[in-house]
Amino acid sequence: MKQRKIPLRKCTGCQEMKDKRELIRIVRNDAGEFSLDRTGKKPGRGAYICPNPECLAKAQKSKGLERSFKAPIPAEVYAALQSELEAESHA
Repeated sequence: MKQRKIPLRKCTGCQEMKDKRELIRIVRNDAGEFSLDRTGKKPGRGAYICPNPECLAKAQKSKGLERSFKAPIPAEVYAALQSELEAESHA
């Protein structure tokens, strides 16, 4: 039986390569709006991050998401992503 290849993506916070399904995709759509994508199917440019708030803080400090999206990201977007991550981790 043929072994299926596991898609790997790099976390923009901790810079570790992990299974795509373990990571959360952050998407910027054509209108420039950012959102979390749990399914991995939303249209738009995506960047991946571990499901813990520390990685989001690291990505913010190192400007990892700005490099991934090739655009500046407002602070309120980071705050919204942080609150979404915390809400999902407590659920």
